[in-house]
Amino acid sequence: MATKIRLQRHGRKGYAYYHVVVADSRSPRDGRCIERLGTYNPNTNPATIDLNFERALYWLGVGAQPTDTANTILKREGVLLKKHLLGGVKKGAFDIATAEQKFEAWKKEKENALNKQIEALKTQKAGETKKRIEAEQEKSKAKAAEIAKKLAEAKQAEQEAAAAENTSEETNTAENAGEEATAEPTA
Repeated sequence: MATKIRLQRHGRKGYAYYHVVVADSRSPRDGRCIERLGTYNPNTNPATIDLNFERALYWLGVGAQPTDTANTILKREGVLLKKHLLGGVKKGAFDIATAEQKFEAWKKEKENALNKQIEALKTQKAGETKKRIEAEQEKSKAKAAEIAKKLAEAKQAEQEAAAAENTSEETNTAENAGEEATAEPTA
């Protein structure tokens, strides 16, 4: 039986995640599988992969063929490198200790690169958040200045109206006083 290591789609429309499975090459994509090796979630940044390393290595050793995407996942997790190193041990190119040492060095390098990527994403997100907050503060200041300007204009208009009213009252009072003064001598 020809076996393949491939992805089985799960999740909802627009938010898919996958199970990494070993299945007969003739079975449907989401059909029956021989063994489930792990999960792959491309919705996170960076993508989350949870893989049973030993079982994936076993299935590659017995001849299961990975699909293109599964091959990329296995490469990222180091399963294909481990298989390659074990092949070198079988051929006598180096011993198992050297193979383990090379694999551990690769694994540490990969972890460091992943941690740097995660840190860069966090820094970028913090920078974007800071820019967004600054822009929001600028908008708030501009709006507050606009409101203060409108209030000052309204207050000034109110004062001008009151001054005009006072002036007209003083004029009316002066006219009334002038009329009273002229009215008293005739009486």
